[in-house]
Amino acid sequence: MFTPRTVAVPASAVVPAARRRPRAAAFRGLIALAAATGLVIECVHGSVLVVLSFFTIWSNILIAVVLGLGAVRAWTRRPPLPALWTGGALLCISVVGLVFHLVLDNEASEFNQAAEIARLTGAKAVANQLLHTVTPIGAALDFLLLTAPGALRWRHAAQWLAAPGLYFAFALVRGALISPDAPTRYTYPFLDVTVHGYAGVLTNAVVLGAAFFALGLAIVGLDRIRPAPRSPEYRISSERARGLK
Repeated sequence: MFTPRTVAVPASAVVPAARRRPRAAAFRGLIALAAATGLVIECVHGSVLVVLSFFTIWSNILIAVVLGLGAVRAWTRRPPLPALWTGGALLCISVVGLVFHLVLDNEASEFNQAAEIARLTGAKAVANQLLHTVTPIGAALDFLLLTAPGALRWRHAAQWLAAPGLYFAFALVRGALISPDAPTRYTYPFLDVTVHGYAGVLTNAVVLGAAFFALGLAIVGLDRIRPAPRSPEYRISSERARGLK
């Protein structure tokens, strides 16, 4: 009795090979470099331990790593990083940009530090703009223009709260352990226990946590309704569109 032989079909004959995405790689590399540059400037011009105590720094480290790896993957034709990580990085850096411009650098805000920010000059002023303006805008543009939609899930918005929650615990423990005379005992004015008390700081944290969650839901919702980027890097060639022969 004749038994037909099973012929192995290469995966590339069924699933189109991933394409190199030079535009995405270049843009993500530039944003990762902007974050790294800002981080280096801050560390050179200040105490590393103090610098690493700010949520802005945590978020920009995340952006440098996530977009840096994203650039490498886009160039080497590898799949993108998990959406949980890319979306979480976008959320954290978006909050950094929004809080800085709407709360800290806003004279109408109860927690404004506009006068102190205005005194920044030279490299410190450059780092300030890189970490609070360039990287949030860059991450948003990468999401909107260079990332395929539909990967985020509603549960991600709740999972992303782990980052601000961890930072909140860190900030309070750090403030309780270091000297009361330290000028950066509490990294942000809305976390200053000596001014607002623990009840006030907890209230501020709940409000910010709700804002985190709402923004996370908005990002997921936008990801589910936005069209795919109109880029040659996402198009299927006419050769492949005709199917196998």
